[in-house]
Amino acid sequence: MHDVTEQLLPSVARFIEEPHGFFIDAEFSAGEAVCRSDVIDPARGVVISTAAEAGQSDVERAVQAAREALTRGPWSTMTPALRSRALNHLADLIESSIEPLAQVETLNAGMLLTDNRSMMIRVAAEQFRYAAGACTRLCGQTIPSSRAGTWHAYTTRDPVGVAALIVPWNAPLMLTAQKLAPALAAGCTVVLKPAQETPLSALWLGRLILDAGIPPGVVNIVTGGAAVGQALAEHPDIDKISFTGSTQTGRLVARAATGNLKRVTLELGGKSPVIVFPDADLDQAVAGAFGAIFRNAGQTCVAGSRLFVHRSVHDQVVEDIVRRTRAIKLGHGFDPASQMGPMVSARHRERVLGYISRGLDEGATLLTGRADEMSTMPGFFVEPTILADVSSDMTVMREEIFGPVLCVSRFDDDLQDIAKQANDSAFGLSASVWTRDLRTAHTMTRLLQSGMVSVNVHGGIDPAIPFGGVKQSGWGRECGDEGVLAYTEVKSVSICL
Repeated sequence: MHDVTEQLLPSVARFIEEPHGFFIDAEFSAGEAVCRSDVIDPARGVVISTAAEAGQSDVERAVQAAREALTRGPWSTMTPALRSRALNHLADLIESSIEPLAQVETLNAGMLLTDNRSMMIRVAAEQFRYAAGACTRLCGQTIPSSRAGTWHAYTTRDPVGVAALIVPWNAPLMLTAQKLAPALAAGCTVVLKPAQETPLSALWLGRLILDAGIPPGVVNIVTGGAAVGQALAEHPDIDKISFTGSTQTGRLVARAATGNLKRVTLELGGKSPVIVFPDADLDQAVAGAFGAIFRNAGQTCVAGSRLFVHRSVHDQVVEDIVRRTRAIKLGHGFDPASQMGPMVSARHRERVLGYISRGLDEGATLLTGRADEMSTMPGFFVEPTILADVSSDMTVMREEIFGPVLCVSRFDDDLQDIAKQANDSAFGLSASVWTRDLRTAHTMTRLLQSGMVSVNVHGGIDPAIPFGGVKQSGWGRECGDEGVLAYTEVKSVSICL
């Protein structure tokens, strides 16, 4: 096993050893927490730290701090230019901390260190840069009134209030930035709950928030499990909740939010189709389909888990992807030779292996991978797996696996038919189409029931482009102007002159 400890920066080694608490009203402390949860390196299966479990009193303190910071200012009343300056400063601090943040993220979430350095941390910084620019674009409208008399009518965009942000474990820092940056740009104050499995990068971010000069109470971080998320979703003093996670949990969040009819954004599951037409650049399509499912070990909401290949090129494409898949080197994210990391936890590994076994029981053919536990490796690894001979009614084709499992199917020439197959899902988050023909590309983007469609590329996060899905993939959008506006309320003003 790759020796991780020799590569750790001293600052990261010290941070990992700390007994972590909460970040409330610009102070780090364990509050009144009586329980702690283990923080695990999933590539080794060993405990690396502990984090406090927030109780009801800790949640109350965090919400109260956010409410007071909202009502007394200065964040919500600060000029857009000053908010913009603070968010740009925070982006600078993230960029200057790429190496320690990348190490923390790799240790805690199992992602490849190279991916964190080159992409994940940089995208997090860019989220704050985009939001910094959005601060000065929150404009209302002047509206010609239809009523008799002389009127001056206009709208403003006000912050929605205190926002609870519940972040998943698969790309912790990047997804935290995706929620936090627009909320702050809109003038909201925040209570952030990172995933119980992966709290460390959010707590490191708390340090940078202090250094950026963001006022006390504007951002508060509480750690813990489902009970903390439920307390936030139900809390009467939370005005908006933004949740990313499973569709099942998203339903619970939406139900809990009805108490005070808080605003809700949900980014939920996906079962994204990758559709390869015979005229596509097949080398490009194979590389894209390969990355779409095996990047971050398939633990992404936009993972291209259903591959539809035109019958005329099916065998060639599948053979090439199988060859690439068999060559993947599993290992710790700190090992530069590693190409794929582990599942985030032992429980999630068993869940993924269970799906593979069920797929085989239902008649799928295993082209590569294995359905049993990989006992020869420490950590929570699952071999990258490709299943063929799948049908639309199989569990592996219908449910989100959230692991390195690709289901392959053929299709013929009818665009309506392949769109029907791709749309035969409860989800509609992301889809990709691989073709050189503009007519095919535009027709498919119109027919696909998906919040996001890419042509000759799959997925990817751009802070400027709205991100979100349809059907059971969620409500609302993150990123882009829509992501910022989701943290605002429209106020209409009518003045009789």
